[in-house]
Amino acid sequence: MNFRFSYLASTLLIALLLSACSSTRVQQVSPTETIVNQSEDDATEARFSQNLNQLIAQIAQTQGIPQASLESGFSDAKTIPSIRKLVLPPSGSFKKNWVAYRKRFIEPFRLKAGKAFWEQNQVFLSKVEQESGVPAEVIVSIIGIETIYGRQTGNFRVKDVLSTLAFSYPDTPNKASREQLFKDQLQELILMCWTESGASLPARNSSQGMNSARFNACLNQNSSYAGAIGLPQFMPGSIRNFAVDGDGDGRIDLKQSPKDAIASVANFMKKHGWQAGMPIYFPVQERAISEARALADGEPQLKYSVQELITKGILTEEQGDLQAGGVEPQSKALIVDLPYPDKDDNDQVRYVVGLNNFLTIVQYNRSYFYAQSVAEFAEALGYKNQSVVAVSTPKAKSETKASEPAKSKSKKTANKKKPKQT
Repeated sequence: MNFRFSYLASTLLIALLLSACSSTRVQQVSPTETIVNQSEDDATEARFSQNLNQLIAQIAQTQGIPQASLESGFSDAKTIPSIRKLVLPPSGSFKKNWVAYRKRFIEPFRLKAGKAFWEQNQVFLSKVEQESGVPAEVIVSIIGIETIYGRQTGNFRVKDVLSTLAFSYPDTPNKASREQLFKDQLQELILMCWTESGASLPARNSSQGMNSARFNACLNQNSSYAGAIGLPQFMPGSIRNFAVDGDGDGRIDLKQSPKDAIASVANFMKKHGWQAGMPIYFPVQERAISEARALADGEPQLKYSVQELITKGILTEEQGDLQAGGVEPQSKALIVDLPYPDKDDNDQVRYVVGLNNFLTIVQYNRSYFYAQSVAEFAEALGYKNQSVVAVSTPKAKSETKASEPAKSKSKKTANKKKPKQT
């Protein structure tokens, strides 16, 4: 997860916990390794167990869940020392490399898998796009970058991951706040599993044992090293708040149901401000690189109007759809910087203008590299990155429902979209 934002370097895990977390960092640790480091101090393990038991007791009291059920579910919870290393920030000598990051995700195998996934789910993707306004290419891109459509969803038990990060986070300046965030996610996991298992329903015959088994299975499901689950890599809190039942079977399954994953990604994007029919970014004019550099402060905020950027020469009126589409002069934007070392290891930066939809993708994974990769992956699948909203004119306003035929036509076109063949 690559951050350019200066203040975001200290809030990486806030993003992971408040959004649908990405698994874009390669996990190098084998799930079969010994997950309890025998060299760890016994007192540390004792504190881990004590703190976990205290949280369980608190959740049992506040949420009305039998404490015995929680104690049983967490009786074999372990710390995973390797995860403590994975969540550490990069060393001071580490150089961010946009070119290498992009190459890792926008590559032939992943694109081929994306086209196959789109073809397999084409009808449902078109339906979700029309209902949510989120382009099919963007949905397919996110799931592809996250897990290659379910091929890489993580190999750690989620309860172990969240317990480790909640009670044994590595020593960092903001350790206390990060541990609290993971405690919150651990509670979200418990509530999610308790609801999904049906354990809260009255027992009938032997069903109570089955409910308990489902509850434990949910706690033990695989996740990423940060606790993200399923094809779209949602944190437990995001599953509870944004995941939806796409296939209509009465339950949400982000691990096995592509429709649930598709609908959930679209719902997350919509709830976080996706503007239907609008582009994601614009290229910066080469002659205005210095002007763009001066405005690139790394903060994910829409600070500048499109008109300001046109005035500074960063954008042109003829560029993209600034005249013919729905991006109006007062639309807000930000300057995105994508650093990389050249072949001589000299620092270089690519700049783009991020619009509202770029910032929406950032809410999914708080990384400029991630958001730009999603946009360019989508473009490789055929996404046009231009608005389809007609600019209102006095004449158009005077014509009764003049825009209705255009809207109808756009929906018919969306139904016929297919992944770009290359």
